[in-house]
Amino acid sequence: MDIKLEELKILFDEKQIREKIKELSAKLNKLYKGEEVIAICALKGAVIFASDLIRELNMPLRIEFIRLSSYGSSTKSSGKVNAVDIKLPDLNEKNVLIIEDIVDTGLTAKFLVDFIHMNFHVKSLKFCSLLDKKVTRKVEIEPDFYGFDIDDKFVVGYGLDYDEHYRNLPYIAYK
Repeated sequence: MDIKLEELKILFDEKQIREKIKELSAKLNKLYKGEEVIAICALKGAVIFASDLIRELNMPLRIEFIRLSSYGSSTKSSGKVNAVDIKLPDLNEKNVLIIEDIVDTGLTAKFLVDFIHMNFHVKSLKFCSLLDKKVTRKVEIEPDFYGFDIDDKFVVGYGLDYDEHYRNLPYIAYK
């Protein structure tokens, strides 16, 4: 599948995304009540969402970045998670918030959650995703917080890409 900008249809516009981030941040602020949080942003897709989300959080916060991949140049998950860069500081006894752009098959989310549980004894571990595509889930995992449910569409924009293109769109679109 080739994706051209003029063929895209907007699924969620800038205003909808901003409002959803405010809703999510209010829930997270209530949950953490000013306690320190280490946010883990899954690159590259979640960087725009994570940047906007953490600016709305009212607590001491550190941010870490990891790189996992399961798409490559395809519009479908490969079914294999590639840990490109997963170096993390000591997370023992810390509140950890994973920030992702989308939970699709759930393989990447499960890989990361399992990795953290196997390597650290965290105080708390929560998972926040902008998009939740339940219809394509292959493993048992659900985000603790998510912005929008989507059906089985391939989406781009607001950090989400097709072969590294369209991340810079200020909205989320599909073909």
